[in-house]
Amino acid sequence: MKATQRLHDLGQSLWLDNITRELLSSGTLARYISELSVTGLTSNPTIFEHAIKEGDFYDAAIRQKALAGKSGEALFFELALEDLTQAADLFRSVYDATDGVDGWVSLEVSPLLADDTAGTLQAAVQLHGRAQRPNLFIKIPGTPAGIPAIEEAIFTGVPVNVTLLFSREHYLAAAEAYMRGIERRIAAGLDPVVGSVASIFVSRWDVAIKDKVLDVLHNRLGIAIAMRTYKAYCDLLASPRWQKLAAAGARPQRLLWASTGTKDPAAPDTLYLTALAAPDTINTIPEKTLLAFAGHGVMKSALPADGGDAEATLAEFTRAGVDEATLAARLQREGAQSFTQSWNDLLARITSKSTALTQGNPGGSRP
Repeated sequence: MKATQRLHDLGQSLWLDNITRELLSSGTLARYISELSVTGLTSNPTIFEHAIKEGDFYDAAIRQKALAGKSGEALFFELALEDLTQAADLFRSVYDATDGVDGWVSLEVSPLLADDTAGTLQAAVQLHGRAQRPNLFIKIPGTPAGIPAIEEAIFTGVPVNVTLLFSREHYLAAAEAYMRGIERRIAAGLDPVVGSVASIFVSRWDVAIKDKVLDVLHNRLGIAIAMRTYKAYCDLLASPRWQKLAAAGARPQRLLWASTGTKDPAAPDTLYLTALAAPDTINTIPEKTLLAFAGHGVMKSALPADGGDAEATLAEFTRAGVDEATLAARLQREGAQSFTQSWNDLLARITSKSTALTQGNPGGSRP
């Protein structure tokens, strides 16, 4: 039995952190679903920018849309919705079989809206309405401006993947927004079932402190933060407040591990998959990591619901001079900036391609 199947049997969902037209048209994504237990998919601006840059699978569509007068964000969201609705249809049988627990795909609002609560909510409602797929999440960052937008989106009935969470405190803020939205729906007599996941970014912790701590601490911080957050997740689901919502028919906001491709060449390429196995969670992984885990991954014990040795490990980092709260805020801020840069690169790529393709240069390369 493949390690991916064993992880699935444990109760953890494996989602692919990638989307390209080639993946869809070649049947590769369908094969990952049938052979590697992939049950969902996430996307982001960097993924789309690389996909458009590296091949010609988007060229015909970009040319057609550019000739029709589309440009910039409008053109991109048409491309993205075409891809993601097709992917959502591939996962629809999983969504139906799990009664909406699994089988999701995700589309991000413009990162330029990270500090704009009203704009984020408006974009989320609009994009979900355009997709017309029940199993499509709208990704909203768990930034200070994003948190109230998450609550409003959930209350409105828009499924949300909360992104750019880095700490237990970030997760609890996202969970609070989700529960408030559900509580308001129940009070208004609305269906309490609105899908949501909370995405904790893991490997960026280890990248941030690699050159600041001794080798013995390398590649341990992200996992410890995740373990601490998993305890908070388990505690929340056992709380009277959540039990009341569950009794009313609400579904948990599942915890998702993101940024779980290994960044350190000296570390195992399946490090974060092996370490973060846990029931009722999700791990969204790059294609390279998926194939590595399917090929030689090893299943060990599941994460302990009580957090295990997370606090002892985190105390080691405190003694080494790592301020977790300050670093979490910095990582979230830098993550938002990185997504904005990727977004600008993506729009520049689309503009370059559009110009080249409508002027007869199929390469679409920028100078």
